[in-house]
Amino acid sequence: MQGKDALRHELPVEKALRSGRTGRVPQSKLPRRSNRPWLEGARLSNRPAEVEDRAVPEPWKGDLAVGPENSGLVTLVKWRTRFALVGRLPGIRASMTVSELMQRMIHSLPSEFTKTITWDQGQQMAQHRRFTIATECEMYFCDPHSPWQRGSNENLNGLIRNFYPNGTNFNQVAGEEIAQMQDLLNDRPRKTLDWATPREKLGALLTGVALAS
Repeated sequence: MQGKDALRHELPVEKALRSGRTGRVPQSKLPRRSNRPWLEGARLSNRPAEVEDRAVPEPWKGDLAVGPENSGLVTLVKWRTRFALVGRLPGIRASMTVSELMQRMIHSLPSEFTKTITWDQGQQMAQHRRFTIATECEMYFCDPHSPWQRGSNENLNGLIRNFYPNGTNFNQVAGEEIAQMQDLLNDRPRKTLDWATPREKLGALLTGVALAS
């Protein structure tokens, strides 16, 4: 099983942002802004002000961890609790495929906890308006070359690479293995959470919502 050694050892407490860059910032491979109509009205500057307050348990950060042969994982992490959702793509990284997988992923949680997701400007979420209609979850996009605007997701993807290094073909990794990795990440105590686990933190929020309703 890929990542077998990583499953046997405790992960590092925290990791820095994992852009992998060691030199100058490369020229952007994104299409020109005028050719990215899906960004209109959905940039971070358009996000409601209350989302910036960490007391509001809503924002998620999202991205892809990619491999050869169009393989990849959709990775989502909750901003405040660091609770992660990881889903394997079926060898297709088209926008509609990514959107449909994300719909299934967030439907596993109450709607109170799936209000907004922050993504980079890649065209994998060009269908984000259809996604929002289906889920009532709004998508917002980071500024170019600004990984710190979704730093918790950069951290998550770095932790995932402890299990599956760069170059891993995710088409050859069973969905059960991905689910096991997700559970290990959510059940690991985190320094940033005062040594609670992401699952414990999310459970406390879910309990609070249930008591308030």
